[in-house]
Formats: sequence, C-alpha cells, structure tokens
Amino acid sequence: MKKLILSTLALATTAINAQNLVEITLKDGSVKTFQTSSIENMKFGQGDSFSIINDEGETINFDGNVANIKFSKHHAIDGTSVHTIARSIGLGWNLGNSMDAQNNGYSSETAWGNPMITANTFKGVKEAGFSAVRIPITWLGHIGPAPEYKIDDNWMNRVATVVGYAKEAGLKVIINIHHDGANSQYWLDVLGASKNPQKNEQVKAQLAAMWKQIATKFKREGDYLIFEGMNEIQDGKWGWGENLTDGGAQYRVMNEWLQTFVDAVRSVGGENTYRFLGCPGYDTNVDHTINEIVVPKDVVENKLLVAVHFYDPYTYTLNNEKDEWGHTGINKENWGNETDMTNIFNRLKTRFMDQNIPVYLGEVGNVHRATDRAEAFRKYYLEYLCKAARDFDLPLFFWDNGSEKAGAESSGLINHGTGEYINNGKDIIDVMVKGFYDDDPNYTLQSVYNNAPR
Repeated sequence: MKKLILSTLALATTAINAQNLVEITLKDGSVKTFQTSSIENMKFGQGDSFSIINDEGETINFDGNVANIKFSKHHAIDGTSVHTIARSIGLGWNLGNSMDAQNNGYSSETAWGNPMITANTFKGVKEAGFSAVRIPITWLGHIGPAPEYKIDDNWMNRVATVVGYAKEAGLKVIINIHHDGANSQYWLDVLGASKNPQKNEQVKAQLAAMWKQIATKFKREGDYLIFEGMNEIQDGKWGWGENLTDGGAQYRVMNEWLQTFVDAVRSVGGENTYRFLGCPGYDTNVDHTINEIVVPKDVVENKLLVAVHFYDPYTYTLNNEKDEWGHTGINKENWGNETDMTNIFNRLKTRFMDQNIPVYLGEVGNVHRATDRAEAFRKYYLEYLCKAARDFDLPLFFWDNGSEKAGAESSGLINHGTGEYINNGKDIIDVMVKGFYDDDPNYTLQSVYNNAPR
C-alpha cells in the first residue's frame, strides 16, 4: 500500500503538467504501458486496486496485482523555464484563412477559398519541420442566444476533429477566438464596451460562457493544447484610434477580458486547471502590450503566456510596398531593420521573460515575391527573424493564408487540404527551420547578418 501511495504523489506532480505515458509493473514482473490524456482517467481504489482509461476509451482494472506505477511526460510543453517553454513550442505555423474564415458574420472553413482540412494537412506541416500549429477559429454564426451562448455542436465537433488531426501529427496546438472581435464590429466590441459598462458586462458574460464550453470540450486533452483568449482586439484603427485618447479605457476593458478568460478556463477543471493560456495584448501590438497589459491573476503559477504579433515593417512583410529588407537592401523601408527587430525582442525580454513570463509571436510573416532577388531578401528576413527569436526565447508562428499568388497578403507555404508545399514553400520553411533549430556554435545572428543578399 505504501508503494501505491507514493505512486499517487508521483501522479499528482506529473500528470498535472502533461499528457502521460503510464507504465504499470505487475507483481508477476510483467509490464503494461498505456497512454492517457488526463489525470482524471487514473483512479486509485482501496488496497492495491487501480484503474485507467486509455486514449481509446477502454477502462482497464488492476485489482491487487500492481507492484509499481511509473509516469513520464509525452508530447507536452516543458514548463521548467521560459527557455524550455520556448523550445517545447518552437517554430509554429498558422492555419490561416481556414477555421477563422467568415462571410457576413458566419464562419466556415472554406469561406475564403481554402480547402477542407485533413489529417494530411498537419502531417505535411510536421514533416516540413514545424513543431506547433496555431489554429485560428472564428465562432460567428455558431453561437446561441444569451445567457447560455450555446456553441453549435457541429462547429465545436469540427474544431475538435481538426485539433485531433494536429495532435495525431505530434504538434503542439493553439486555438483561439479570432475574428469575433474584428475591428469592434462583432460581439467582442472593445470600443462599445469601453464606453458602456453594461455592454462590457454582457461581453464578459459571453466570453466566459464561450470559454467554459471550449474548455469543457477539451477538458481531457493534455498541455500540448494551449488556449489563446482572443485575437487583435482593437477599435478599428489598428492601435491609432480612440485607445490613444480615451484615458486607457480600452486597455482596462481588454485586461478585464483577459482575467475573465483565465478565470473561465480554470473553473472547468480537469486538464484546464494547469493548461498554458495565451494572453494577447491590445491589438497584439508590441508597444501596447509592453505598456498596457496587466497579466491576469491565476490560481496556478507560471502557466500564462503573453502573445504579440510581429510584422515589422508591415509595408514590407504584408503590403509588399517594398521588396527588400535589411542593411544590404535597396528598395527597402527606412524603419524596422535588423537592429530594430532585436531591440524590440530585447524589450519583450526585459518586460516579460526576465520576470519569468513567457512570450510567443502568435503571427509573423512575409509575403511571396515574384522575382528571385526579392525572394532572396524574403529568405534573409525570415532566417534572421527565426534566429533572433530563438536567441530571445520567443516561439513564433508563421502566418500562412494558403494563397498561391505573389504580392500583398500572399503568404501560402503549405496547401491547407493536402499538406503539400505551395510555390517555393519548402525553401522558405527550410530557411526558417535552420534559423530556429540550428545549434552549430558557428551559426550566429551575426553570421546570418554577414550573409545577407547583395
């Protein structure tokens, strides 16, 4: 009995942090191994009795014949430090313009021209070299009336299926509430909530109801799965609107929403008690986040991550107004160069990582170009970005919207239905993988800088 009591302690300290492999040694010396996603699937009874529900849903009972139980982490985020979290999440990919696509307030995964997602989508992502995927999700059109705000079962189940594909591929996963807050047009209306306390309370009630449902659906999924509260919340002016003149009203509302999100997820229990949660700043803008975010209070320690987006300089990376970048570029922007990038990352480090608060770049990008020279600068930018992110312990997620074109907003690397490369996607991804994962001591940010296109 003493041995089983010790094993229970091991369970309590291990399973809370991970999806688990459970190794059971029986008294006859035989060993049984199971995979289970939740601490709630493992039960100790009286005497030497023990039962486990495996990932196939089978219940296996052991009555009086267990000699030892051993647990090990599997497919989990190592939360030991900011550094290990960054390495565990690693280099990520956004399934953009798919589950987040919507027309006229109704979300559908094919609404913006991408194909239906399959298991092969994520097999391709994993084989390309990514270790994590962010799955933006818009819930518009699938939400019932107050006070329940019931999410349509078909949409929720489709989300779960897509998450399952990514899990099976061995990827870490982030899911969120995405375009429900676009430009304060829909129910996540930060502008309206900042001017009307009753509106703010209504939004918080809906936000809590939504996240409780999502958390319940994934209650037994391990910490390979991260929840991100919302996306790019702003008043329609992308950080240059009333947020600059309202005395901080929108920032205060945003911080209240983050606390509501964290409290709602934690209240569900199960794996959600210890799940990593992503907390984006206003507009996911670096400056606004550094200056204005209040990291929520939490019932557990070191399980909150701050999320920002990084597209500097956006006139180059997104709009294609310039097609070169960095110290050797000619047709380039006059801001957002190599030094600016590392200065921004250092500010994030000082504000958050040095205080043991992990940060991830939920979206980064650089659109496809039509000429070899422009593509050479694109590769340089992404390699420098990934190497700098690695040096500053910043996991990052490339925004891939599935577009096979060249020019503004054309950032497809992988086909969202087949997992196959788009255009020169393999070359681009290989550069990013090298930047983030190459541990050769001679491979440094300076060496990347020295090899910029000429």
